[in-house]
Amino acid sequence: MKKITIAIDGFSSTGKSTLAKQLAKELEYVYVDTGAMYRAVAYFAMQHNLIGVDFFEKEALIASLPKIQLEFKFNSDLGFAEMYLNSENVEKQIRTIEVSNFVSTVAAVSEVRSKLVEQQQEMGKNKGIVMDGRDIGTVVFPDAELKIFMTASAETRAQRRFDELQQKGNNVTYEEVLKNVVDRDHMDTHREDSPLVIADDAIEIDNSYLNKEEQFAAVLELINDVVKNA
Repeated sequence: MKKITIAIDGFSSTGKSTLAKQLAKELEYVYVDTGAMYRAVAYFAMQHNLIGVDFFEKEALIASLPKIQLEFKFNSDLGFAEMYLNSENVEKQIRTIEVSNFVSTVAAVSEVRSKLVEQQQEMGKNKGIVMDGRDIGTVVFPDAELKIFMTASAETRAQRRFDELQQKGNNVTYEEVLKNVVDRDHMDTHREDSPLVIADDAIEIDNSYLNKEEQFAAVLELINDVVKNA
């Protein structure tokens, strides 16, 4: 079967990564979670006191970019690749609400985006890849054979994220999570460099009332149609 590039964009907490992992496993494609890459850079900034509630040392972060080495390593026990920052597994650390609060600020820095987009394009040059993020179909792979844009109401997404964080033992409130979702939506759609927008040729999926199985089946059908007609 011919291999294609699948670009999945959308708002935070719409289940982009879950869907992308399902598709990569089914199709035996490479999966890349670009959000994890931006989260890792945000975590680096936090570690080095370059960002906080009331400050952001943007120029210092830009100067530090050559020191940031990102790598995905496959974990056979979990069945997916985990994020490594400068040889340290940071998969757990980057999924916290604290990192979520800063990731959109860091992701808005053009120099950060440039560095990561270059890496992402290199990863996908041989096709057979599923990549999710905010600008995959518009910037990273504008020629992707299939572009999906995922959305759901802010309240639905906040509840999903809240439940996930609770299961992981994070002590957060629903109100905190909802504020984070709304704030990130605004920052992602209003940043100057590569804002979150729907690509002209993307297929929009509102999964507010879809379960994972229904969503997976619908997208798999889309993929089969694209591959057949490619």
